[in-house]
Amino acid sequence: MSKPVKAAVFGTGSWGTAFGTVLADAGCEVTLWARRAQLADTVNSTRSNPDYLPGVELPENLRATADPAEAARDADFTVLAIPSQTLRDNLAAWRPLLAPGTVLVSLMKGVELGTTMRMSEVIEDVAEVGRDRIAVVTGPNLAKEIASRRPAAAVVACTDESVAQRLQAACHTPYFRPYTNTDVVGCELGGAVKNVIGLAVGIADGMGLGDNAKGSLITRGLAETTRLGLAMGADPLTFSGLAGLGDLVATCSSPLSRNHTFGTNLGKGMTLQETIAVTRQTAEGVKSCESVLDLARRHGVDMPITETVVGIVHEGKPPMVALKELMSRSAKPERR
Repeated sequence: MSKPVKAAVFGTGSWGTAFGTVLADAGCEVTLWARRAQLADTVNSTRSNPDYLPGVELPENLRATADPAEAARDADFTVLAIPSQTLRDNLAAWRPLLAPGTVLVSLMKGVELGTTMRMSEVIEDVAEVGRDRIAVVTGPNLAKEIASRRPAAAVVACTDESVAQRLQAACHTPYFRPYTNTDVVGCELGGAVKNVIGLAVGIADGMGLGDNAKGSLITRGLAETTRLGLAMGADPLTFSGLAGLGDLVATCSSPLSRNHTFGTNLGKGMTLQETIAVTRQTAEGVKSCESVLDLARRHGVDMPITETVVGIVHEGKPPMVALKELMSRSAKPERR
């Protein structure tokens, strides 16, 4: 009888806990690393994570610890589920603890400020492992729905398809259906840029601009993402799949989306600091919009919606002024 797959999940936020639940439901032995020992104790004693997923019962084969060495020990898969801008420093501390041959799995959807590196690139740089040992899980994956075992699909991406297939088998459950992809660049860009477009759609919803505006922003946002992807060597078909359109629609449509909710509050007139104060969890697009725009400029790609979001979020531009500037751009063919 073969031994069960072991998985370590670094991060006990909503998505880390939800994906840990998926892995456990698929038959893996899962250890969550929690930054706070009190939360780890609560997970173990109550089979729940009341801070991030209240009311969700966690599987018996999922346990938590505040000791990173204990979490990482003998893990076949080491899942990273922390805010993207904290990855570099945290992973540098965890690197000596990683199990030999473990596959590093990114759940993070962001672009690093300053370096404009995708998360898999940061992992490769810090952990000094080959790309065939780095995988990405992405798609329309709202954590609360998945933790509640509601149906969802996702993309498991790795440059080595056999590694992607191993991870696919490790997280395939009756309610969570993963598909493999070898286009890591496209999958990561889809996940990172959709957060920025989610902010834009949220702002529009907060301003009461209607569904035509929402549909337009989603479509033109996907065009921006695809342009950037093509410039960086991604497969354009990725952006019409789960990692592109699927994730974008879920983020821009659901009140469960942190980025959409953050944008809605801005659109209603709250200041950036007021919005941050009422937001309990990280809205990745708030910081990543700057690095995405920087990445676009380095590749000579025009991303007007992203530029508008940066203007509102980081430059204090009133949403109505930003909207008028966006709508007054010169007319051009759709496919350009």
